[in-house]
Amino acid sequence: MQYLNPKTLKSIFLIAIAFIICNSAYAQTPATATATATSAPKTPAATVTGATAYIDKFFKTYEKDGTSRAIINIFKTNPLVDSTSLRGLIAKIDTTRALIGLYIGKELIVQRKASNSLVLYSYLVKHQNQPVRFTFMFYKPKNDWVIYRLYFDDQVDNELEESAKINGKTQ
Repeated sequence: MQYLNPKTLKSIFLIAIAFIICNSAYAQTPATATATATSAPKTPAATVTGATAYIDKFFKTYEKDGTSRAIINIFKTNPLVDSTSLRGLIAKIDTTRALIGLYIGKELIVQRKASNSLVLYSYLVKHQNQPVRFTFMFYKPKNDWVIYRLYFDDQVDNELEESAKINGKTQ
């Protein structure tokens, strides 16, 4: 039996997620393409109530019923998502979950608002052996929020370490 090292698994996860996201993307309009998340003011809670409700439901399902049900339920909000492409994402998350232990909880890392119709939430998801990150992007084309992007990675600790370096060099 041949084993994959963690760096290979990370690469596979990132490629799979990128593929899934590209397949499920909406076409960008000029207004969406030029909006920037970092320059946006804080989002009033009432504006994104639907998006946060989807996230809360996602994590309750993730804990109780597992990855598959959580992913399928949140992507039901977006009619353009191909359910076949979700299988790869579910398999990758489940593989990682088997290595990182039981789900313990979540903590909000950052919330950004590009406009009243495009928001992002990034969560540190605590597991028994190590954290991972889920980043949700929601789009509101008319009256209802839909999941626009879902990113999953285990690089949050590397980014934190990198941010502690002076001028990108270790001391």
